[in-house]
Amino acid sequence: MRLSDKEFDEIVKKVIDSLPDHIRSHLENIVISVKKRPTAEMKKTLGIPPEEEVLGFFSGPSRAGQSFFSPFEYPNTIFIFQRPLEDMCATKEELEKEIRITVMHEIAHYLGLDEERLEDLGYD
Repeated sequence: MRLSDKEFDEIVKKVIDSLPDHIRSHLENIVISVKKRPTAEMKKTLGIPPEEEVLGFFSGPSRAGQSFFSPFEYPNTIFIFQRPLEDMCATKEELEKEIRITVMHEIAHYLGLDEERLEDLGYD
């Protein structure tokens, strides 16, 4: 499946707008950025081999790791990767579901949850 950048962005916006208020409130200080694919540096940071795909990436300190006395240089950012998500989905409905899971997964990283806990919650 391939969508235009605009169509994909609209689905991401729809997903974010549909999140419950108590979840969406955590996005106040987070930038959501859609990229075609992750960079090699992002994969290296995540410990992902170059040939494997990644759907999303949270960049920045977790909420628990933030401090007024040592502010982070860049805004917290959730990256959503369009091509890997499109490659795994056959319909827009399926894509919307996977984008939602990816956004929730990355918000959870911001809140300090690790991969093991996310797997337990079904966001792996």
